[in-house]
Amino acid sequence: MSGHPHFGGRTLARSQALQLLFQAEVCERSVEEVLAGVPCLEVGPLDPYARHLALGVEGMLPNLDAIIAARATNWSIDRMPAVDRNLLRIALYEMIAVDDVDVAVAINECVELAKAYGTEESPRFVNGLLGRVADQLAAGEDLLKAQDQPATGQSVPSGESVHDGQN
Repeated sequence: MSGHPHFGGRTLARSQALQLLFQAEVCERSVEEVLAGVPCLEVGPLDPYARHLALGVEGMLPNLDAIIAARATNWSIDRMPAVDRNLLRIALYEMIAVDDVDVAVAINECVELAKAYGTEESPRFVNGLLGRVADQLAAGEDLLKAQDQPATGQSVPSGESVHDGQN
């Protein structure tokens, strides 16, 4: 994940959270285990908000994945590019659990990071899915209460490719 623009502030923190979650998933470790080692961050040092996001996402992973799976038309969560999957998790966490982040900001940040780190289709994909979530939140729907069971296929085992070999 190098060669991308450098970010500042909370955008940098979101980028670092993405990198932490990606490393945890690929290495089949918890975020705490990645943090206890030497996380390979594109830009350091680790922003405290990045830690907050990564640990928050990890703590709500089954719920976040269920929300994604219920709204990802023709996509199973385990077939999504790992970057898209983790960006969606970060944005959803901010939309649902972080009071001082506006829903529109969470969506815009996710789209911008998808442009930097994802595939050509990533920005449109994450924007569409998060737009549906935003509409439901605006209508007063409690997305966490609506999730009766976690999504199946939450992660891709190490060594397997996702989305036809694209990450």
